[in-house]
Amino acid sequence: MYRVPRDLNLSKLDGQFTTQICIGPFDLQFSIGDVHFVIQSEIKLKKNGKGIAVWKEGDWPSSEFYNVMNIEVESHHIPNDREIAITFKNGYSLHIYDNSDQYESMQIRIKGEDGLWVI
Repeated sequence: MYRVPRDLNLSKLDGQFTTQICIGPFDLQFSIGDVHFVIQSEIKLKKNGKGIAVWKEGDWPSSEFYNVMNIEVESHHIPNDREIAITFKNGYSLHIYDNSDQYESMQIRIKGEDGLWVI
């Protein structure tokens, strides 16, 4: 809805590990180090660039999502104002999308920072 802002600093992701994934009826939540995500929009999981799983609101995630647990984040990037990509050292990557013009797609909280990023 609000697009991924250019000044969103996700550098605290690099070198960290996914420590928790929580599944709700309308969101998927996960923590990577000090960064906590609450996602209501589509998440694509890729391995070596090839799509292998998709999570959408109301669906149970594929067991493939387990492959990002306790794996170090190699890098992250924001390719455009509708996507955040997080790459892990095992070749998996999460691609999180702001795919709604009407509703919020995600919230991001970074430990040690005031406020919440609402996208």
